[in-house]
Amino acid sequence: MNGYNFTERVRRALSRAREEALALRHEYVGTEHILLALLEGGGVAQATIENLGVSTADVRKKVFDTVVPGREDSTSSAETSGGILEAIADTIFPRGRDLPYTSRAKKVLELAMSEARNLHHSYVGTEHLLLGVMREARGVGAQVLASFGVSVQSVREEVLRLLGTELPERPTAIETRVRDDAPDQEAAITLVIEHPDGRIEARKFRRSGDAVSFLNGLER
Repeated sequence: MNGYNFTERVRRALSRAREEALALRHEYVGTEHILLALLEGGGVAQATIENLGVSTADVRKKVFDTVVPGREDSTSSAETSGGILEAIADTIFPRGRDLPYTSRAKKVLELAMSEARNLHHSYVGTEHLLLGVMREARGVGAQVLASFGVSVQSVREEVLRLLGTELPERPTAIETRVRDDAPDQEAAITLVIEHPDGRIEARKFRRSGDAVSFLNGLER
């Protein structure tokens, strides 16, 4: 496995997560916004939730019932040509400023990459992102899904069923020692970054920790 690439669906989902945050007048992207984004647009994540017998509409309502919208700016207007999201972005957030990810949301991305690695996948798809949301158990996203009886195990089993694959065997103690003694063996990770000005940039990191450190720096 040469590296990780975020699929187009994941890039769209992360873009939608920012839009969901703006619609709620939040100054950050959290696990709840990522979950809201995964509920639409198709993909393995949405299919997994629906196949587990959970209504995406009910999940969306539960998120809205759980989180508190940000304070509305009385000077903002939804009548501008860009619509309500554009009005919020123009009045509350400086033009060109991107919303920072919360520490839990960044952990979701790290866990998503870990899931892809554990499943021997060379990409990060919506299924890995959903597993990342569930594994970051204290986030709003995981707690909302847990309230519907969804667990990490049930998500992982349904993902594997949809993909038609089996969970790779656990490494032996000898294999684990080799990997611990040789961290340079870890697969590379490619992050695709969308800048506020529309530029798309790809950055490759040798370790997941380096990628997470880079993401931490984006919000500064």
